[in-house]
Amino acid sequence: MKITLNPHAKDNATRNALVAEGGFGKHYTDHMVVCEWSEKDGWAEPELIPYGPLSLDPATAVFHYGQEIFEGMKAYRQPDGSISLFRPEANAKRFANSAKRLALPEMPEALFLETVETLVKQDAGWVPNKVGESLYIRPFMIATEVGLGVRPSNKATYILIATPAGAYFDPSKAVSVWISTEYVRAAQGGTGEAKCGGNYAASLVAQKAAAKEGCDQVVWIDAKERKWIEEMGGMNLYFVKGKGADATVITPMLTGTLLPGITRDSILSVAKDLGYKVEEVMLSVDDWRDGVASGEITEIFACGTAAVVSPVGSAKSAMGTWVTGDGQPGVITMQIRNHLLAIQHGTTADTHNWVHKVC
Repeated sequence: MKITLNPHAKDNATRNALVAEGGFGKHYTDHMVVCEWSEKDGWAEPELIPYGPLSLDPATAVFHYGQEIFEGMKAYRQPDGSISLFRPEANAKRFANSAKRLALPEMPEALFLETVETLVKQDAGWVPNKVGESLYIRPFMIATEVGLGVRPSNKATYILIATPAGAYFDPSKAVSVWISTEYVRAAQGGTGEAKCGGNYAASLVAQKAAAKEGCDQVVWIDAKERKWIEEMGGMNLYFVKGKGADATVITPMLTGTLLPGITRDSILSVAKDLGYKVEEVMLSVDDWRDGVASGEITEIFACGTAAVVSPVGSAKSAMGTWVTGDGQPGVITMQIRNHLLAIQHGTTADTHNWVHKVC
């Protein structure tokens, strides 16, 4: 990889102060990676360069037809001071799948991992030291052919940036959700399984509707029957049935309209490791409401790379409002969150070989 260091990189004191601020996406590391692709020549050699603005022609395809994808992943500080990634191969595979759905070039897994490792090694000082904090890594790809013809772009640019990240949501507080019946996130045959910007852009109006109802997040239901629970915002959902060792941890089944979350998949294994039964099911809004009313559903949480695990306390919809348990983060929710974080930060055994040491 070609490397051009940033002559204006932050000094240690300035960088450490910025990292200590926490937050999400407030500050970015000193460098980024750029890699060009063309239909004629394939992938060029990637370059690590100083972080900075991009220069694009106004007729660049991504501005007009939305050919764009991205990923979200994290680097974690380990007890010995080293830095590790969490399941980066899974991100590489999902990035390629998203590219295929958006008619963009599929980046080879080895090349994807090389870019991530190179940036993390170079900007290692930006990785926070506290448990629950991390370096959030954002690979993305845009169509860069100049022209207004409606067809797959014959040029694309892959870019990799990173930002120190604190907690996305406060894990000590349960969020409230609005179950949207007016808007749809994804339909069969659409882009629901792909991690593309268009999915998120189309979701923002529903997020505004949730805020208007006094809720923190929106929950999506399916497009066809308008009753099956799918996701919360851009996160996968989990429900806990029962209590204690006999509890069952369930999540909506992947139907082609849900994003196959890497955290979602990890929690299926973590919950088993902790001794709980797990199920992937079709769960309706009625099942949710009635399960909470009867006490069968005792906890709810959402999960994703940015937030890891976010407890859900109450749900509001056209059918009324219901509160799960006492409306506070549940015991099993927090146990799963803490165990997953312990694996990511290297304070408990990684029996699944998920942790990938970088430096």
